[in-house]
Amino acid sequence: MAEALILGIIQGITEYLPVSSTAHLILFTWFFRIGGIMDTLSFDVALHLGTLIAVVLYFRRDWIAMLKTNRKLFVLLMVATIPAGLAGYLLNDFAESNLRNPLIISVALIIVSFIMWWSEKFRKSRDIDRLTVSDAIFIGIAQIFALIPGVSRSGITISAGLARNLGRESATRFSFLLSTPIIAGATTLHLMKIFKTGSDHNMMVILVGVLSSAVAGLFAIRFLMNFFKKHSLHIFVYYRILLGLVIMTTLWLRA
Repeated sequence: MAEALILGIIQGITEYLPVSSTAHLILFTWFFRIGGIMDTLSFDVALHLGTLIAVVLYFRRDWIAMLKTNRKLFVLLMVATIPAGLAGYLLNDFAESNLRNPLIISVALIIVSFIMWWSEKFRKSRDIDRLTVSDAIFIGIAQIFALIPGVSRSGITISAGLARNLGRESATRFSFLLSTPIIAGATTLHLMKIFKTGSDHNMMVILVGVLSSAVAGLFAIRFLMNFFKKHSLHIFVYYRILLGLVIMTTLWLRA
């Protein structure tokens, strides 16, 4: 139960902070050698369901407005979802089997940190209401790279938005709204696998994972939406580089 609570909090916070939730979950279980139900597809679904609940609750008014009046933004979100949706459907199994490696994670953390630093150099003035189809496609293509653990879906999509001259708050809002169909799609895909293969699970542990992930996710979203009103991505750039170096050092010491 304690492990489920900790992993739920890690998932909820790091899903939206630009530091890669997949990387942190893999690394936490790798450092502390955690297995059992924590390393099952059922628990992975539970954690993603929690973050999905968080983003839907926080942006519920945005989604209602899109469905009622702001259909342009809704269409742009669907356009941006297509590239990563197709890539996830075709490459998800490959990514889970071949890319969940601490060395790959450390390299991805460091490389994307430089992309995030570079994106801050662009003029950030455009509002989300001025988003174009080409912006949505650009951000959607960038989101494909989030299949690589360590990249960070929010990190790469916020950076892509900044590179298209969106303001930080607008880039972050679009990134978080864009996470809704992607997380929902990934959760559905994993649920289908569970139904096909069957899975034993402890419902109390699953529930703890869902609730802790949802609460931590709400906190992370609220924090970032306020943080980026005044601050840049630089603190996350430094954190990612430091974490990448720590992983490489740990690998060297364990070799």
